[in-house]
Amino acid sequence: MIDLTQILQSLVNGVGVGLIYGLVGIGFCVIYNASGIVNFAQGVFVMLGGMVCHTLLTRLGMPLIVAAILSVPVVAGIGMIIEICVVRPMWNRGAALFAIILATIATQIMIERITILTLGDQPRTFEEFTLGGPLKIANIAISYQLFWILGCGALMVFLLFLFFTKTKAGRALRACSQNREAAALLGIPVHHMLLLSFALSAGLGAVAGILVTPTQYTAFNVGTPFGVNGFIAAIIGGFGSAGGALAGGVLLGVAQAAAIVVFGAGFKNVAALSMLLVVLLMFPQGIFSAFKGSGKGH
Repeated sequence: MIDLTQILQSLVNGVGVGLIYGLVGIGFCVIYNASGIVNFAQGVFVMLGGMVCHTLLTRLGMPLIVAAILSVPVVAGIGMIIEICVVRPMWNRGAALFAIILATIATQIMIERITILTLGDQPRTFEEFTLGGPLKIANIAISYQLFWILGCGALMVFLLFLFFTKTKAGRALRACSQNREAAALLGIPVHHMLLLSFALSAGLGAVAGILVTPTQYTAFNVGTPFGVNGFIAAIIGGFGSAGGALAGGVLLGVAQAAAIVVFGAGFKNVAALSMLLVVLLMFPQGIFSAFKGSGKGH
């Protein structure tokens, strides 16, 4: 007999993990909209966010908030290095998009191996941003870290909205997503926009990794599952908007949590892939893009 309290607790945890998937999914969207490239190294930025933050905490003795803030530009810089050293040379040579995508997968594997050599293969974690939890509501325990994840996720979506609508660079990125050739003819530096998109994407992944590490752990190999689930979240949201990817991540996290409660932990990935298949069959442009399109028709 499944306990109602257990179900509610699992769903709460699923929302927290789903918000992380959503942040990773937003990173996929940023690069895809600017270049048409699906960066399958996105998950490694989640791993690096947690690992860099833990390293700054333990080896340099920085306060947690300071280490968390500094980790984001460090990982964003790594994203820029990937664009300059891996993506841009292939882009300039006119390589096929699938070849660039394969190169991002190889980059993730390489970064994971470098992480093992430099930081080791042991799981790492650090304390939550707010101590003293969890918050008890009836028999449901809600970690204070969940509120940090929720608040930071909403803040990232809001800031990205402001960036893409109110800044010159953001409007230039949107122009590149509409038509890269036309944007180049208008004098927009497309290569700089691609570099910016990788920096933004890596920074978002770092934020996700920093937020989730206190609730789970980080290690060299956590990037792949986060990357896959973030990609699914982006597809559910339609690869169109940051809000859609975040909502898609929450739906995915809740679906996985429900599958674990009802069928067992082994069905977590089955739930994710089943949800992906249903969305691709019924809403090829994503659930939220479909709703947006139906709204325009009225």
